[in-house]
Amino acid sequence: MRAPISDRFAAPSVMGVINVTPDSFSDPGTHFHVEPAVTAAWAMLDAGAAIVDVGGESTRPGSDGVTAEEELRRIEPVLAGLAGAPLSVDTSKAVVARRALELGVELVNDVTALRADPELAGVIADAGCYACLMHMQGEPRTMQVNPTYEDVVSDVKRFLEERLAFAVSEGVSEELVCLDPGIGFGKTVEQNFELVRRLDELVAIGRPVLVGFSRKSSLGKITGGKVGSAAASVGAAVAAYDRGASILRAHDVREHVEALAVAKAVRG
Repeated sequence: MRAPISDRFAAPSVMGVINVTPDSFSDPGTHFHVEPAVTAAWAMLDAGAAIVDVGGESTRPGSDGVTAEEELRRIEPVLAGLAGAPLSVDTSKAVVARRALELGVELVNDVTALRADPELAGVIADAGCYACLMHMQGEPRTMQVNPTYEDVVSDVKRFLEERLAFAVSEGVSEELVCLDPGIGFGKTVEQNFELVRRLDELVAIGRPVLVGFSRKSSLGKITGGKVGSAAASVGAAVAAYDRGASILRAHDVREHVEALAVAKAVRG
């Protein structure tokens, strides 16, 4: 029996990001080959990451999907090279999640919140693993085409509540689930910042909240870059933690770990 996710990932915890893809928005191709991906993941853990999230399918705006076979071809050797490490898998496919769990992964991070594959909820329930359910409007290929909400925070909150209820109805233990508002997934710059500004409304659902603002283009829009710098990403992470986020998903792990340690000390 696993500890509740709130105990396993005490706030603030940092989730490192390893994109085993050739076309990631934030680090295109950097970790597409096994050796650099494995080396980078161990370095993130040494820098203080609580877990490393490994994904084999890009979800950047405009991206097309890959087959489960290709996704597994990319991530299996990386997961094998990280045997014994605390890992999550960034996937929406049941077959990929099942194999990743066999290789020791402890968390399934699904950007579709169990909507893409009807079998994934059962895989998570049967494994008794941790899960992250994320909000996304539309799909990666089209999600940034005029995203529209009545009220972005209320709409995202309603969605996350519904998906959490669905997961529980499928046998997933509620205490093993965290929620992600999906920064950059079908949101404008203003909507992304509104979600962080009013994060307490999502925390009120009663589940730990994960925020992944690292290197998102919305930060670049503020600072004048194509993507958010490490400094801009850290600023967003500290702001999110200050408003109740428990897990911060980050590419620049050491900078996030150190800044969040200071933010925690200030909070007392």
